[in-house]
Amino acid sequence: ARMPAALDARHLGRRIAQLVVLGAVSLLAISTLPGLGEVRERFAGADPAWLVLAAGLEAASMLGFVAAFRGVFCRRMGWGFSAQVAVSEQAANVLLPAGGAGGLALGAWALSRGGMATGHIARRSVAFWLVTSSANFVAVVAVGVAVATGALPSDVSLWLALGPAALATVAIAAVLALPGVLRRRAPGHGGGDRRRKVRAAAHTAADGVEDAVRLLRTGGALVAGGALAYMTFDIAVLGATFAAFGGAPPVADLLLAYLLGQLGGLIPVPGGIGGTDGGLVAALVLFGTPLAPAAAAVLAYRVFQLGLPAAAGTVAFATLRRTLSRDARPAARCAPLAEAA
Repeated sequence: ARMPAALDARHLGRRIAQLVVLGAVSLLAISTLPGLGEVRERFAGADPAWLVLAAGLEAASMLGFVAAFRGVFCRRMGWGFSAQVAVSEQAANVLLPAGGAGGLALGAWALSRGGMATGHIARRSVAFWLVTSSANFVAVVAVGVAVATGALPSDVSLWLALGPAALATVAIAAVLALPGVLRRRAPGHGGGDRRRKVRAAAHTAADGVEDAVRLLRTGGALVAGGALAYMTFDIAVLGATFAAFGGAPPVADLLLAYLLGQLGGLIPVPGGIGGTDGGLVAALVLFGTPLAPAAAAVLAYRVFQLGLPAAAGTVAFATLRRTLSRDARPAARCAPLAEAA
């Protein structure tokens, strides 16, 4: 239950300072560099009402994340403690260069410190990552098929619609087959310490995949609905920034570009900066959106997607540390769940 070194206040403070500096440099570049005149015009003519709506939609996305977190880990936890951990996780994903693993590490520390059983944390961390990621993969399949069949109007070529859908289908099938593969290939009993760790990790991952499937099937609105809200409201933020600056692409193109562009967030840099931005702009341009409105909308979207979780998560993390310092063990009532599962 020792707090990871990456979550030290000084370390997080440096990360926040780096983000602020990066934001200032980006703003200076947009304001002064030649060739960005149209982007500057888009910012100057932005509709503030749409930007306010974008902030509200990002807050709704964060609440979806909190709901999914509580539904996956333990419905016996209070909403306050669940929100503190989940929103802190979102801040860690923004601030730590770990491709999303920073949030899971923070959550594991907080839940362990709060009294939750280690085995339950391990398998449900796997499940939570899959639950929150699965909405994107399922959406790629659904949107690709809808575009290919004409249910969603789009000028995107058939291979651009069905290619990602086919790859997402293969990825989903591979994940579903993973528990059997891991258990068959895990080292047998006995052996050294490393062999035991590999065996334990394989079985934990297999259990986590099975938990994710069961939770998506039986967890109701809290799990599936929370994961869907987390993704859907975030897409709506991008739609709102396009509405603020003008030049919005067709709905199908926006959805496909968003879903494919988010893969850049897997690059292990804080908040996916550079990877997600570049991926989104490239995907939008590939699907026919002019560069200037795409760049303006994506930059504003990323301000909300990174800034709001970082600000709210910093406050949540400070509150979380105070909660845990009282040794209230707010997750202790969830301890029997690992054995029950």
